[in-house]
Amino acid sequence: MKALFGTDGIRGEAGKFPLDRETVRRIGFSLANYLNQSEKTSVIVVGRDTRESGSWLEEALIEGAKNASAECHAAGVITTPGVAYLTGELKADAGVVISASHNPYHDNGIKIFSASGQKIADEVERLIEADIFAGGDLSTTHLPGAAADESDRLQSRYLDFLSNRIGQGLSLSGLKIVIDCANGASYRLAPALFERLGANVVAINAKPDGRNINLHSGSLHIEGLQQRVVSEKADLGVAFDGDADRSLFVDHEGSFVDGDATLWVLAGYLLAKNQLKDNTVVATVMSNIGLEIALRGKGIKLERTDVGDKYVLETLLRLEASLGGEQSGHVILPALSLAGDGMITTLSLLRALQESKSSLAVMTRGFQRYPQTLINVRVKQKPSFSDLAAVNEATNWVEQRLGRNGRLLLRYSGTEPLARVMIEGQNQADIEAYAQKIADAVQQEIGV
Repeated sequence: MKALFGTDGIRGEAGKFPLDRETVRRIGFSLANYLNQSEKTSVIVVGRDTRESGSWLEEALIEGAKNASAECHAAGVITTPGVAYLTGELKADAGVVISASHNPYHDNGIKIFSASGQKIADEVERLIEADIFAGGDLSTTHLPGAAADESDRLQSRYLDFLSNRIGQGLSLSGLKIVIDCANGASYRLAPALFERLGANVVAINAKPDGRNINLHSGSLHIEGLQQRVVSEKADLGVAFDGDADRSLFVDHEGSFVDGDATLWVLAGYLLAKNQLKDNTVVATVMSNIGLEIALRGKGIKLERTDVGDKYVLETLLRLEASLGGEQSGHVILPALSLAGDGMITTLSLLRALQESKSSLAVMTRGFQRYPQTLINVRVKQKPSFSDLAAVNEATNWVEQRLGRNGRLLLRYSGTEPLARVMIEGQNQADIEAYAQKIADAVQQEIGV
């Protein structure tokens, strides 16, 4: 069982295991050694966000990879999907992103992509973990590999891809956009992209200092963007997170547009163009029941997965579906990229608005976010809920009353001794009473 890699790579406090210099060197060495099994010099693309720890972590990882004879290409400060794109475009064997996404600056992380632009297989992560815990010498019989700082060239290549291929034929002339860069990896790329396509750009939180990434900014703190869109009389606003793999929006009235609402707009757009394969959208168990009901009204099926863009992508590929994403703003359009890319999502949304000759406020109509309530119950053990008679009786009673216009999600926390009771429905008072009924049953059976 994996001990270090989660659904989104390794993440933790920079400077402490496993994100200390020596362990990160070992990760680079182990990855390159694995890749070298193909009997050719492995090629690795490395990028990072704006955290103050990013430069020395990048240095350590490249040093380890070079010691195992890898050829490394340093892309500098670039978005996570930017590295995923460059990995495929350069026909590299792997891409490594040093970022903790939406976490505060003192955290960092390591995400590894395969040549396809997808996150590496679990078995490779387990091999790397085994090498970390085995310790041993990092020397090699191979000559050290090459390393080059090609940040300007590689960033330009990614920007050209976004503007010329994803943004082909899209003119944003006359459009005023406020962009919240979260003082993160998009701080130069995003304003440059939308200005290149003709937009009048107001960039905020675009002055990183190594410690202000995500600080009261970006996709976790949408309030500042809402105020700025209204005061600037802008057409819309977009907020990225630290590594810009997610994007959330604000319409011209200052109303918040989350990932569910974005999926609603894009699904309607693709459906109208007959490009929504099998009339199916993929989302996670956290997406609001309002999205499912709204899509159902258009004859679109919502396929749910576990939480995590990794699981969304797996289901998209299995179903060969056209659109998937998370409420948090991760959106994947496989025809354009296998990585969630906040800037691709934004360009796709803007194209939908332009071709519909409509505003974001109008396009989100028809999607109603249903009330939601969540109760956590501390538990002493985690048996299957199906083995708990009182819980079964309560859940069956609640599900009958919710019908097709509500949703119950009962699950254990993966990290804490908690049972989580989440209910969505049409009436806040009703769902709170329903959730309490189930929570009481859980408490009775296994509560602390």
